[in-house]
Amino acid sequence: MGPGRLSQSLLLRCRRAAAALGMARCRPSSARPLSAAVGLRAPQRPPGRGQPPRAAGGGRWKGVTGAGGGAEEEEEEEDEEDIEEEEVEELLGPSPLAVGPAAQRLAVVHPAVKWGPKKSPLTTAELQIAEAVALVDTLPNWTVLDKIIIPTKNPDKKFVFGKGNFQALTEKIKKLPHVTAVFLNVERISSLTKKELEDAWGVKVFDRYTVVLHIFRCNARTKEAKLQIALAEIPLLRSNLKNEVSRLDQQRGGSRYIMGSGETFMETQNRVLKEKELKIRNALEKLRRKRSLLRTQRRKREFPIISVMGYTNCGKTTLIKALTGEAGLQPRDQLFATLDITAHAGYLPSHMAVIYVDTIGFLTDLPHNLVESFSATLEEVVYSDLIVHVRDITHPETILQKATVLSVLKNLNLPSRLLDSMVEVHNKVDLIERYKPTEENALAISALHGHGLEELKEEIEKKILIATGKKILTVNVNLEGPQLSWLYKEATVQEVEVMPEDGTARVKVIIGNSAFGRYKSLFPNSKIFMP
Repeated sequence: MGPGRLSQSLLLRCRRAAAALGMARCRPSSARPLSAAVGLRAPQRPPGRGQPPRAAGGGRWKGVTGAGGGAEEEEEEEDEEDIEEEEVEELLGPSPLAVGPAAQRLAVVHPAVKWGPKKSPLTTAELQIAEAVALVDTLPNWTVLDKIIIPTKNPDKKFVFGKGNFQALTEKIKKLPHVTAVFLNVERISSLTKKELEDAWGVKVFDRYTVVLHIFRCNARTKEAKLQIALAEIPLLRSNLKNEVSRLDQQRGGSRYIMGSGETFMETQNRVLKEKELKIRNALEKLRRKRSLLRTQRRKREFPIISVMGYTNCGKTTLIKALTGEAGLQPRDQLFATLDITAHAGYLPSHMAVIYVDTIGFLTDLPHNLVESFSATLEEVVYSDLIVHVRDITHPETILQKATVLSVLKNLNLPSRLLDSMVEVHNKVDLIERYKPTEENALAISALHGHGLEELKEEIEKKILIATGKKILTVNVNLEGPQLSWLYKEATVQEVEVMPEDGTARVKVIIGNSAFGRYKSLFPNSKIFMP
């Protein structure tokens, strides 16, 4: 088998492994031609490994094309048949909480806590409101009219601010031309506080939970992402229900029971919400079980999985594009551009094929219910072989962002080996003159300009060899026998030194534990040299 065949063989196997990782996302429409299905892009070829086979589309998992893909395509067609389609469609129907596509002209209001446990020592009010504005800028047709910072002692009280500050704020909001909403930059406000503020200001009021959920809703592409959003809406629906029941009780003043049912309106609606939540969790659990089966298949293929994580908009997608050479990846300069896991094949310096996984970004004060709803997506990180933590080192809150990411990762109950081996990457160093990391073992890179990528690949390879137990060894093979062909198929061949005088070759390979065991069983007389 020649070197060109090596690249094709590795690519095929890597495609299939990545399909096993991503197949549980969504299935392609049967009306689309196979050539239009979106599949795994071919990784950039290592030097001297032949011409890369052509691959279609980008890295989002709606299908995998290429040779040997028939079985995968059939599996994908069956991907979500276990989930009752009509029931899922009903769960994904129009949301009563959806903000809608209409344009919004907002005043962004940030309650600046002066002191106490609610005050963060790692940031400032100006930086916090800047992030709130960035969230708004992510949404089409949403415009910020004004940014207002108001001091408060306790943002959890009914009107958030003291009486004098609240009156001054109300007057300022009412003077804004054509304002349609206020974005109050707190994690979450109660339905009662929301109603009181909307009555006082005469416009809609959004908190961070509502805005982030709306961004997620706009960016969700797969059924799994949409189901997770529907699950995240349940706490808001329950909160709104209490407020609605209180309002109806005040209006009618009569019986609270629905005619003949023996249930109050509150009990009926709570039961409906509970049933909906159970259906959503069951649908997500079926997808999780499907992914678990596919993950087992992927592990048999022994392709290392590298999860690329970081604060939202830190440059994860740009880095993966630089590491894989995948032209179809189009990074976007916006928050939460990635909601679904996407997988992309690449090569390490030794020509070992690996799969890079792009994950959802993190955000400070991201509500717990929202994180929990996306646990099905984030659980893939648990099964990685290595985590690469990307930081935007130019951001003024980079230390807080690091703390946010590490906090979420620890809450995922990751194995200690993943946390201990994590590679920290300081991105965008081209924007800082003569930057040198102060953290031990951190690597400085510019994903956009390619600076430091070779050092990063070498570090990833070193950690992957340790994490996977793969071995680098040299074997002596008979060129007339099947050993060389078998090694090209089942391992990563690095070098072949042919010795024509006796018809043998010394072959340097990277090989996994199970493949090594099979090799020794198949070829017990083969000479093996450990480094």
